[in-house]
Amino acid sequence: MPEYVAQHGLQIGRPLYELLEHALPGTGVDSDVFWRTLADLVAQFTDRNAALIDRRHDIQQSLDDWHREHRGGKPDRAAYETLLKELGYITEGAPEFEISTTNVDPEISQLPGPQLVVPVTNARFALNAANARWGSLFDALYGADLIAETDGAEKSVSYNPKRGEKVFAWAAGFLDEAFPLNGVSHHDAQAYQVADGALVVTTHNGQAGLADPAQLAGYQGTPGAPDVVLLVNHGLHVEIQIDGSHPVGQSHPANVKDVVTEAAISTIEDFEDSVAAVDAEDKALVYSNWLGLMKGDLTEAVNKGDDSFTRRLAADRTYITPDGSTLKLPGRSLMLARNVGHLMTTPAVLDSDGNEIYEGILDALCTAAIGIHDLAGNGPHTNSRAGSLYIVKPKMHGPEEVEFTCDLFTRVEQHLGLETNTLKVGVMDEERRTSINLGACIHAARERLIFINTGFLDRTGDEIHTSMQAGPMVPKGEMKSTPWLTAYENNNVDTGLAVGLRGRAQIGKGMWPAPDNLAAMMASKIGHPEAGANTAWVPSPTAATLHAIHYHRCDVSARQNELTERRGHYHDDLLTIPLLDRELTDDEIQKELDNNCQGILGYVVRWIDHGVGCSKVPDITDTPLMEDRATCRISSQHVANWLHHGIADRQQIEDTLQRMAAVVDRQNADDPAYRPMTDDFEASIAFQAARDLIFKGLNSPSGYTEPALHMRRLQRKAADRAS
Repeated sequence: MPEYVAQHGLQIGRPLYELLEHALPGTGVDSDVFWRTLADLVAQFTDRNAALIDRRHDIQQSLDDWHREHRGGKPDRAAYETLLKELGYITEGAPEFEISTTNVDPEISQLPGPQLVVPVTNARFALNAANARWGSLFDALYGADLIAETDGAEKSVSYNPKRGEKVFAWAAGFLDEAFPLNGVSHHDAQAYQVADGALVVTTHNGQAGLADPAQLAGYQGTPGAPDVVLLVNHGLHVEIQIDGSHPVGQSHPANVKDVVTEAAISTIEDFEDSVAAVDAEDKALVYSNWLGLMKGDLTEAVNKGDDSFTRRLAADRTYITPDGSTLKLPGRSLMLARNVGHLMTTPAVLDSDGNEIYEGILDALCTAAIGIHDLAGNGPHTNSRAGSLYIVKPKMHGPEEVEFTCDLFTRVEQHLGLETNTLKVGVMDEERRTSINLGACIHAARERLIFINTGFLDRTGDEIHTSMQAGPMVPKGEMKSTPWLTAYENNNVDTGLAVGLRGRAQIGKGMWPAPDNLAAMMASKIGHPEAGANTAWVPSPTAATLHAIHYHRCDVSARQNELTERRGHYHDDLLTIPLLDRELTDDEIQKELDNNCQGILGYVVRWIDHGVGCSKVPDITDTPLMEDRATCRISSQHVANWLHHGIADRQQIEDTLQRMAAVVDRQNADDPAYRPMTDDFEASIAFQAARDLIFKGLNSPSGYTEPALHMRRLQRKAADRAS
């Protein structure tokens, strides 16, 4: 049984208690004050939090009843919209306003660029993401599928000069796009120098400079033989690193050993969808790594073959500017914390009646208290130079829930002695009730807002669950071509621009799910900055390095200026339910079930058995895809919807799960810690979790996966302790 420590009427799980006792010194927050504050917050906000969850349930019941009554015919749009207004699902629009957020770092307000999302429970991933502010373009290109492995340009363990030549050519083409020279190409460069405050590039045909001399931002080394030339375009920096003694530099005509791009401008250190934190032990790990990031002392020992080293946060970078002064640039991404949503409670802390407290209340206080280390300058690095703490809040349904978050943050600030609005909020536009009321949601957070982001995955899961009783949904792959999605994406940008986010906050787009298919990413993801988004999510530091190129190709600020006057009429499309309007063949149905069930099992088996909340999971074709709870929510809700409406029956789904379990077992056969599900389906806790997600999916709150996953993970941990 878990051990608890009593504090101010609360019972604190010992691992969490000990971690926070270790974390508080240096924050100016006394231990007794901290625990009393938590007790006060629990007393003040629990009933209100519970009422919001009850309201979600009541609205859903009313929608279910209405859809059951009107199922079978063409939906009556006017009657449906009247119902939504009567339920308060659609609220009164916000008055004309602009956000008034202050003390925002330029990575949020000014600089366009990629954003990473990583599980904070994995120290190596957390550090890699924070350090992905700068990324090697040569390494990214050499290892990615942008360069074909043909004509002797195959990837190999040792350096392949022929592939290197193609990397040089690709990188030179990028430099020509972003930093054109007068009359020559970077491909022709034989030397880079700085003379009289200007870049001088020597070629066979003489010397040339930048077409825009202002793009030279600085250098390292000596002007005549710089080690680094620093260029800038659209606010983003690029280093040309020069070293004739380096193996790569020796093979480059100008001794360029690398082109390093300013890449992941910001990183979300995730406490939520990409982690599996179900008890005090897990929450202690979440907060321990956040503490290390805020104090700047998080480290991780890394062993690669015969080499071992310690990974830690990168230092800032210093340059000499063209006029001889000093320029310092951050070495790390600006870090945001994504707290959990309003739904879940946690056994990490029990209230005076022995009930689990709401996890979001715990996250708000712990994130802020630990973040004081950064605000106080207690470490070697600074995260926020503007003196703010950035908290992304997911899975909020409508403006009431955003208002609740802001009120909670206000009380946390008051208890911890922080200035009002120190805690900034990022609003995930990923639930249908938030999409249709986005302006009102932003208005509720107008003094704190630094971020709105479309989350297609959770938004699709909510789309299915909200209209579960309306009828069967289109196949999952067809969701992206339904009217609501384009309306949703455009409405997010237009609303954000209309309320003054340009130059003040991030308008974000969602994740690229295939981390190994980067050529496809480069062809597709340019659409995000072109849509007016000044950030978009990527699955790895390598992807961030490559996606950064899109922000050189597209001037997002200019694009947002072009879009400022666009105000589409998205209301009707946002309320268009993606119902199936044709007869499916047996083969189509089975392929859809196979794909969904395999994806659910491949993700859930790692979540339950290994506590891995986000991972690169092979799909049914063995293509690795990034999976988290949001992807699982779509797949499980989709199968539940088809089961409910008779597209498939229970036995067919059960048979599909068992066949797909064999596929997942095969895909994990090389993992010695893996527990095969097919050995005993009834005994496999992971397999039972997958069944729960589907067969109990209609009754899961908003279709969320957390209730089933948390219950089964706790069961797995208890079984492991007993064995």
